[in-house]
Amino acid sequence: MAEVIYNDDSIRSLDWKEHIRLRPGMYIGKLGDGSAQDDGIYVLLKEIVDNSIDEFVMGTGKTIEITLSEQKVNVRDYGRGIPLGKVIDCVSKINTGGKYDSNAFQKSVGLNGVGTKAVNALSTSFTVQSYRDGKTKKVEFSKGEIVNENPVIDTTQRNGTAITFYPDESIFRNYHYIPDFVESMVWNYVFLNTGLTINFNNQKYFSERGLYDLLSKFNKPEEIRYPIIHMVGPDIEIAMTHGQQYGEDYHSFVNGQHTTQGGTHQAAFRAAVVKTVREFFKKEFDAADVRSSIIAAISIRVQEPVFESQTKTKLGSQNMGPEGPSVATFINDFVKKELDDYLHKNPDVADALLKRIMQSERERKDIAGIKKLANDRAKKASLHNKKLRDCKVHFNSTHEKRYETTLFITEGDSASGSITKSRDVDTQAVFSLKGKPLNCYELTKKVVYENEEFNLLQHALNIEDGLDGLHYNNIVIATDADVDGMHIRLLMMTFFLQFFPDLVKAGHVYILQTPLFRVRNKKETIYCYSDEERKNAIEKLGNKPEITRFKGLGEISPDEFGLFIGKDIRLDPVILKDQTIKGLLEYYMGKNTPDRQQHIIRNLRIEKDEVTEEPKVITEEVA
Repeated sequence: MAEVIYNDDSIRSLDWKEHIRLRPGMYIGKLGDGSAQDDGIYVLLKEIVDNSIDEFVMGTGKTIEITLSEQKVNVRDYGRGIPLGKVIDCVSKINTGGKYDSNAFQKSVGLNGVGTKAVNALSTSFTVQSYRDGKTKKVEFSKGEIVNENPVIDTTQRNGTAITFYPDESIFRNYHYIPDFVESMVWNYVFLNTGLTINFNNQKYFSERGLYDLLSKFNKPEEIRYPIIHMVGPDIEIAMTHGQQYGEDYHSFVNGQHTTQGGTHQAAFRAAVVKTVREFFKKEFDAADVRSSIIAAISIRVQEPVFESQTKTKLGSQNMGPEGPSVATFINDFVKKELDDYLHKNPDVADALLKRIMQSERERKDIAGIKKLANDRAKKASLHNKKLRDCKVHFNSTHEKRYETTLFITEGDSASGSITKSRDVDTQAVFSLKGKPLNCYELTKKVVYENEEFNLLQHALNIEDGLDGLHYNNIVIATDADVDGMHIRLLMMTFFLQFFPDLVKAGHVYILQTPLFRVRNKKETIYCYSDEERKNAIEKLGNKPEITRFKGLGEISPDEFGLFIGKDIRLDPVILKDQTIKGLLEYYMGKNTPDRQQHIIRNLRIEKDEVTEEPKVITEEVA
């Protein structure tokens, strides 16, 4: 074996942009193509907007404008503007920024001067322009390198900063921004900053009551058990109620940062609610019964927050400030006083809360027996579970590939076989359904334990007690693109929305896109996911290429399947917008209502398949 040479020449020093481009995951988390709400392109946008938010928090710039296309981003704020002599330094020198002056930015999100520099380094085009006291300076970059620096000139524009960037497609392969994800981010910004207006693609977003508005927007009055409790204090705001759904639903924030993975503040809130409720009612309720169906949002502001990663999605152990109490103590004291006072002053709310807790207790005891039997069966099955082909890495580990972990839920042995043979055994698992799963609309959670397939799936995902132990970051429903396949998709989405809605809300559930056609000649093969792509491929290859239509996943060979679930995988995220889960499920999975009949009739059209010459019926979904 040849000796590995290790000397002075082995040591390299990278400049700031080289290091960011070589190790982008260290700065922005996972890369992705934009199909997941935590993909890197959204982190880039957030890093820029966060700077504008900090200007608003400091009392300047009550409006932020965001203009977005599939690949171009423009953000304009009306804050103080970057000092003109420091425009280049602030976007291209690590450890440079105003946030090191703790008097100016006591409780901002980004404290290490990396965010904007990472956006600059990871963009093929990055332009910054500062407007300040009648003067303006504009500088253009590409991949962190200056390509054009304009001199300071006079301007009539209002003070502030404008940044335009295009993420680098060589790093974010085939990326595109999904407006729904950006809209959700924008709503969070205005909920957390009352008085701020954000114009996103010419639509205004504004909130008057903060976190109260957040819960109101996504939970209709008929879906909650009692009016939203809204508690506000110095450096803390909480809104909470209980709903009808299974599980717990939390929105947590630190210094305006959406901590999607929770942390010490969320854990402290969960414990404080249980403790306060027990003391108020003078009963030792089971903690799970108190928290079951809770819907809550909590926001705190701390000095120098300590997050568990650069992407700031989970708060670590933390004090409120250098000499302040711990976050847990601060939140516990606040909840104990404010929630207890509220319940004493509002006995009708206290009564509704008690009824919700008692109902959860009855439901838990009702399924206790069957739950134990089902769990025992699942533990035995896990040793030789024929339905699951697991992977080596899990999402609830610390492995660097944890964000890539994926579970494909497939129908039938042929499709499962193709995926199993072509998957990445480190990060991709397969769960095989036997025929169509049960329609669980309006059924109780008892069916999750009574139905062996559902119970095994629940254990494969490890979500029985919440998302903390979730085994896979991406849960991908992989079915044929025919009527039966679509039905199975609906049935699986009904299962998740009925019993594990937080899995969908957290952006973990996807639909796998697989090609409908293969168009090829002797030199090139093109896989097409739509009729339009097929027509473009035929035009490109010319001279009557061979066209194959895939009617099912089982028809695609394992070698070909590997191309569709690798780095070029196409996923459609399952996104919940303003509609309520109850209303959504009732419409699609309830009785055959006149509304649904009219929807189908209105959107039915018949075309001739250009490959098989057979008529095909198509129902177009209406947004």
